Amino acid sequence: MIICLDIGGSGIKGAVATSPSDLRPLGRIPTPLHDFDAFAEAIRTMADAAHATAPIAISITGVVDPDTGIITCANIPCIDVRTLAADLEARLHRRVLIANDADAFALVEAVEGAGRGHRAVFGAILGTGVGGGIVVDGHILTGAGGFAGEWGHGPVAATSAGTPPVEIPRFPCGCGQIGCVDTIGAARGMERLHKYLHGIDAPSTAIVEAWLAGDDKAARTIDVQIDLLAGPLALVINVVGASIVPVGGGLGKVAPFIELLDAAVRQRILRRLATPLVVPAQLTVEPGLVGAAILGFSELAA
Repeated sequence: MIICLDIGGSGIKGAVATSPSDLRPLGRIPTPLHDFDAFAEAIRTMADAAHATAPIAISITGVVDPDTGIITCANIPCIDVRTLAADLEARLHRRVLIANDADAFALVEAVEGAGRGHRAVFGAILGTGVGGGIVVDGHILTGAGGFAGEWGHGPVAATSAGTPPVEIPRFPCGCGQIGCVDTIGAARGMERLHKYLHGIDAPSTAIVEAWLAGDDKAARTIDVQIDLLAGPLALVINVVGASIVPVGGGLGKVAPFIELLDAAVRQRILRRLATPLVVPAQLTVEPGLVGAAILGFSELAA
C-alpha cells in the first residue's frame, strides 16, 4: 500500500493505492504555503487517516535535486530550498519519495498512457506554462540538479515566426532569463502573443474558441505560436531520441492545436515519420496521483 499525494500551490490531493491502477481518493485540502509545521501536519493528517505506517509518494510542483534532495519550489515558500523528503521522513516516521509533477506526468504516460511500448518518452506540458519530463525504459531521467526535461527555460525562443514572418521580442521570463520558450508557449504565452500581435487582452480559452470558430486574429496567433514552439520541441526530440511525445496541460486537450504542433514538429526533426509523434495525453484524470502511485510501487514498495 502507498499513500499518494499530488501537491500544488493551491491544494494537496491524496489517494491510497493498493496498486498503480487501484486508487481510493482521500480528498483535497489547502496547501499551507508559509508554515512548514502546518505543511507537514497537513500531510500527516491525510496520511494517518488512510494508514498508520504506509510509505508516501509525492508528485509536487518544483524541482528536486537528486544529489542533495533540496527542492526548489517558489510557489510553496515554506518548502523552498529544504531537503523535503528527509525533513518529512523525520517528522512523519515514514518513507517519503518525491518527484516533480512533470516527471510524474511523463511516467504515467510512459507506463500506462500514450507512451506505452516506447523506450524513450518525452512528456510535454503545455498548461499555464511549459514543462516536461523524460522517461527511458520506464524510469524517470532527472539529470543534474533535477532539471532534465525542462524545455520551457533557456533563451532559445525565435525572434521571427509565422507565415508571413513577424518579429517577436524576447520577453523576460520568471526564471530570470530572457527569451525562454515558457514566455511564448502554453496558455500565458498565447495570451502574451495575442496582445503583442493584435493589442487584445484575452484569456487563452477565448483565443482558442475564437480560432476554432474561424477568427482571423486568433488564427494568426496560433500560427505564430505553433511556429515558435515547434523548433525547440523538435530539438528536444532529436537530442532525447523520444519516439512519442504525449502532451498534457490545458492545450494538450485541444486536439486541433496538437495536430498542428505535431505536423510542424515532424517537419523539423531528423527522423522521418508518417504517423503522429506529438499526441494528446491519454491519462488525463489525476495524472499526479497515478504517477506517484507508479513511482511508489516501483521504488518504495520494492
